[in-house]
Amino acid sequence: AHLRIENARLKDELERVCSLAGKFMGRPVSSMGHTMPNSSLELGVGGINVISSDFGISSPIPMLPPHKSITMSNRSFERSMYLELALAAMDELVKLAQTDEPLWIRGFEGGKEILNHEEFSRTCAPCIIGMKPNGFVTEASRETGMVIINGLALVETLMDSNKWAEMFPCIVARTSTTEVISSGMGGTRNGALHLMNAALQVLSPLVPVRELNFLRFCKQHAEGVWAVVDLSIESLGGPPFPTCRRLPSGCVVQDMPNGYSKVTWVEHIEYDESVIHQLYRPLISSGMGFGAHRWVATLQRQCECLAILMSSTSPATDHHTAITAGGRRSMLKLAQRMTNNFCAGVCASSVHKWNKLRTENVDDDVQVMTRKSVDDPGEPPGIVLSAATSVWLPVTPQRVFDFLRDERLRSEWDILSNGGPMQEMAHIAKGQDHGNCVSLLRAGAVNSSQSSMLILQETCIDAAGALVVYAPVDIPAMHLVMNGGDSAYVALLPSGFSIMPDGTGGGGPVSGDGSGGNGGSGHGGGGSLLTVGFQILVNSLPTAKLTVESVETVNNLISCTVQKIRAALHCDN
Repeated sequence: AHLRIENARLKDELERVCSLAGKFMGRPVSSMGHTMPNSSLELGVGGINVISSDFGISSPIPMLPPHKSITMSNRSFERSMYLELALAAMDELVKLAQTDEPLWIRGFEGGKEILNHEEFSRTCAPCIIGMKPNGFVTEASRETGMVIINGLALVETLMDSNKWAEMFPCIVARTSTTEVISSGMGGTRNGALHLMNAALQVLSPLVPVRELNFLRFCKQHAEGVWAVVDLSIESLGGPPFPTCRRLPSGCVVQDMPNGYSKVTWVEHIEYDESVIHQLYRPLISSGMGFGAHRWVATLQRQCECLAILMSSTSPATDHHTAITAGGRRSMLKLAQRMTNNFCAGVCASSVHKWNKLRTENVDDDVQVMTRKSVDDPGEPPGIVLSAATSVWLPVTPQRVFDFLRDERLRSEWDILSNGGPMQEMAHIAKGQDHGNCVSLLRAGAVNSSQSSMLILQETCIDAAGALVVYAPVDIPAMHLVMNGGDSAYVALLPSGFSIMPDGTGGGGPVSGDGSGGNGGSGHGGGGSLLTVGFQILVNSLPTAKLTVESVETVNNLISCTVQKIRAALHCDN
């Protein structure tokens, strides 16, 4: 009798899963016949291989002991629940991406689009993942842009966690795929459903990294039209009290002529504003920190870079030292590692395990961390200190960026420059904007006994912000790299700057809903948020003890650099 009840329950469950799978695939799925070829969507229910490679059920149905079939049916129930959530999230994303007024209304300043929350509540189903937590605020943004990548390639990038992190290195601190619930059908990504986790970052020690567990679902809507949606879900092993959750967010991608795609990106987030420093609240609530504007700007810049590097006509250098094609690849790979390590040092997010220091002799808003470097050929062994701080400057991000990347003005802030101008030895373009490049700089020697030093530098700028990252490098090691040698053995510790608009005005076409606190107050538009980060080897013995003096030295270095930049840009008038 028990088995009969269990089997009847499983049969109902099977019918439900099949009807769901039908919605998921956009065509009917029978629970009894071999009706649907070429699918790798396996939804095992109650120990029955319900949907095998041909979407029929394996027969005869094995009779499993009750306890085992219950656990397996629980597993299948969880999967069908994920599927239901993914389908609802996809509907909501498409609605948000494709509907204009009155769902999105144009704001007055800068033509920002603002989500009309009344209209949203009226037209969209109640929140799929439950009520907004107490004290959370909402941020919604939408951005459309032309990107030099075809839709299929972009979908492939988004559905592969490693490629996704590589495409958005300054936003995605780390990510992994927890489970592939479905890999898609017919060898494509249509119907792919993944359970993932990620840490997203704004490059500042004043903004905590956002830890997320989410479903990512991909669906082809028409020939050349794809959509990829994310939806936060709480999972075991996730943060006990998440400070943020993503409502249906993602992008709709439409193929255009000449290898371009039209990408409409939507970010809809609820988060706890109290964990963010006052200085950064306007930026985050305006949607410029984690919003659609930043995702699209990064995507456009990265795809432009890939297109330039892949085109056979691209110049190996604009001038100066000749670099072979292999040397160019090695140098770019080294710069990529340098920039990733810089981001990780500012946000304490991934690449290395940092320990935060609490010391009296450090300024309040300077974050100091330490770690031991052992057996890593890519950096010097010993004790590494990282210090980072963020400050507001009454100057536009473009002006701050142009000043910091100009090798002729470097001596105005950089103590490594030996007090004189630096010279650019090699230059690899990474975009149409001259500011997107990797270069090799040489400091002029003050006297003949001093060896001149090389600095590897990567600079990038887009509509959402800019980055200047650099590291002193060994001359013989760089010669090897420029001739195509392996860059993994070049030891470097990065330092640099992240520059973002202050979010109080004059920004790009994105917006929050105004529930983000003091979104409109602040410094009167056009200012910058500058993050300064240094990583320094304070002792070449990994076993050495960290001294108070070395912490003070790094703290002084950072405050002195900030003062010099302020003075050079006439910020203290």
